[in-house]
Amino acid sequence: MMCEENQTQVTQIRLLGFQSLSEYKPLLFLLLTLSYICILGGNLLIILLVTIIDQLKTPMFFFLKHLSIADVLLTTSVIPMMLDIMFVEEGVLSLWGCMTQLYFFCIFCAVPSFLIAIMSYDRYLAICYPLRYSSLISPDLCLQLVMGAWFLVIVLSSSEVFVFFQSNFCGLNYIDHFFCDLGPLMELATSDIFIVILQDFVYGIFMLFFPFVFIIVSYFCIFFTILNISYGRRKAFSTCSSHLTTVCAYYGTTIAVYMTPSDESSSNTNKYRSLLYIVVTPLMNPIIYSLRNNEIRRAMQKMRYIYFFKQNEFKCSAQW
Repeated sequence: MMCEENQTQVTQIRLLGFQSLSEYKPLLFLLLTLSYICILGGNLLIILLVTIIDQLKTPMFFFLKHLSIADVLLTTSVIPMMLDIMFVEEGVLSLWGCMTQLYFFCIFCAVPSFLIAIMSYDRYLAICYPLRYSSLISPDLCLQLVMGAWFLVIVLSSSEVFVFFQSNFCGLNYIDHFFCDLGPLMELATSDIFIVILQDFVYGIFMLFFPFVFIIVSYFCIFFTILNISYGRRKAFSTCSSHLTTVCAYYGTTIAVYMTPSDESSSNTNKYRSLLYIVVTPLMNPIIYSLRNNEIRRAMQKMRYIYFFKQNEFKCSAQW
């Protein structure tokens, strides 16, 4: 399907960004910059700690490491461009570039859903089968689960974005958003996008609903097991508290953005709600695990001790 004679083929997408918040742009720019620095610092610290500290080389922290990787990639695919748009009032991307951003955004936004579900499975095995835990979830299985999650999301996202890219875009070329999200881009398509909508619905069920149901079932089993424990209930439940907080943060923000009724007025509201899972959730995860997890705190203390020890050793050798 080609464009009509009075319409032009869209080759560039204009992102309007935060034009309605012109008075607050300096404050918003400062907050987003600080948030991005904290997201990078916190998540990269977790990645570094899990990589170099032997005590953290366990399945739970291996999954947490990949969750942090996904958070860093998600925010990096959006926030730098968002900050740039604030300077120049609006952003301009080629249609190909916009689809590329949408593609990576879909991957990095969906992978945490599977990773969080895998982490709930890890907690289920640790509490319900503590004696067989090390044999049931080996390092090879952990790697296979994580690689399977990434591979599955990449395949599904590739097929959806590829089909959507075949759509026709004629006439209007601007969206009231700060990145190339699927919903606003669908509104620009002038050809039939029923297949894309159907794909998005089916993939949404598969990548969000099924993992969420799996998490709920896992925690039902965990809670019933904890209730049958005669002692150590508090300790058993504390091992799940950080993960449960992550589940609430991730699915709470996702539901707030994508499962609320949409109309003309809420489309603008969803733009600001998107900041919840692009900024708030990646910022919360390092805080959750550093404040509520003793192993992470001990690892941070150990790394600080090693750093100062190396520094003193270097000074002593320099004096000699």
